[in-house]
Amino acid sequence: MSARQNLTRFAWLSIAAAVLTIGLKTGAYFLTGSVGLLSDAAESVVNLVAAVVALIALRVAAQPADAEHPYGHAKAEYFSAVVEGIMIFVAAIFIIYSAVQRFLDPQPIENVGIGLGVSVFASVINGLVAWKLINVGREERSITLTADGKHLLTDVWTSVGVVLGVMLVALTGWLRLDPIIAFLVGLNIIWTGYHLISQSVDGLMDRAFPTEDADAVIATLEEFATSEVHFHGVRTREAGHQRFISMHMLVPGEWSVQRGHDLAELVEARLGERFEHVDVDVHIEPSDDPRSFEAGLVGLQVPPTS
Repeated sequence: MSARQNLTRFAWLSIAAAVLTIGLKTGAYFLTGSVGLLSDAAESVVNLVAAVVALIALRVAAQPADAEHPYGHAKAEYFSAVVEGIMIFVAAIFIIYSAVQRFLDPQPIENVGIGLGVSVFASVINGLVAWKLINVGREERSITLTADGKHLLTDVWTSVGVVLGVMLVALTGWLRLDPIIAFLVGLNIIWTGYHLISQSVDGLMDRAFPTEDADAVIATLEEFATSEVHFHGVRTREAGHQRFISMHMLVPGEWSVQRGHDLAELVEARLGERFEHVDVDVHIEPSDDPRSFEAGLVGLQVPPTS
């Protein structure tokens, strides 16, 4: 089993955490009657759905390239984040609706101490799992695990807000404070969903490398640029954990095919050392042919050295 396939065990960890926290937070809601805690439990249901989708996406993304998918299946991870974002919107609508109903018809909160204790315990579980998912996601360049971890972390902060709200209701006796906080939680969840969807759409649209990484590509190519060799039409894109770099390498027309090929191999190897999971495509062109410059207008440029 490959390292990418091994990432599914972290999706299983997320599923287990979601099932456990759903039970804990639902119990806290029945103990207290707090709509804020109900909204917290609803978000944990979203966490469970997101974790299941993440598991499926990671399994698909780990599959090797084939005849029908020659660039691999890495973009499957973006669909996971889109589904998660949609589910977050659904949960937010439920939370906001419940908050409005409870604001119009406030109800007393009971068993505050026990209910909050259960909710805090569930939040600690989510916090530990979120920390693990985010770290592994960044190390393995998995947008699925990173998104799932950030969503869980948002759930932790949501729980903190809800717990504080229930405590304030218990201290002040102002019952409408509970649905007000639940309403704010719903708005926060909507923002999280929007961010996840926009990030996924960006990836599906083949967004270029971040500025720092794009600069690293250019710096690497500058190592090979001479008075005879330069590059243009340098383009980058990301598909989940997989990265792609393509370019036109212009060399003197009198060079042999072997000499140009050897240099292209060196360029590809150097970029492979700098970036993990990268596919590099070098198109060799004669620098003394005007047609070589027609296709290189789009993309970054590395001019020849003087």
